[in-house]
Amino acid sequence: MSISLSSHVLDTTLGKPAAGMQLLLTTYDGTKIEGLTDTDGRCNQWQDFKFEAGEYCLRFYTKDYLLAHHKEAFYPFVDVHFELIEDGGHYHVPLLISPYGFSSYRGS
Repeated sequence: MSISLSSHVLDTTLGKPAAGMQLLLTTYDGTKIEGLTDTDGRCNQWQDFKFEAGEYCLRFYTKDYLLAHHKEAFYPFVDVHFELIEDGGHYHVPLLISPYGFSSYRGS
């Protein structure tokens, strides 16, 4: 079974996907891969990186998005650290944001 990763960013204040947000994935071996949320706030394009077990960090650059949509941004970015396990299948890392709060969890 292979390992795959996706993310979804939702703006909880507007009740809409957060389109056009920059992401940076740092992989278990230190590789850095840039991403961008699509019009539905989703990102699953990681430059054909082959995921393996290990610790990863997904940085969401929230400041520009929040300033553009809310004119306020307490968090310039949000880092979510997580661990993928061998044969773990698909991993989904959602982020729920507002100008003064955020939440993440392992989705499906």
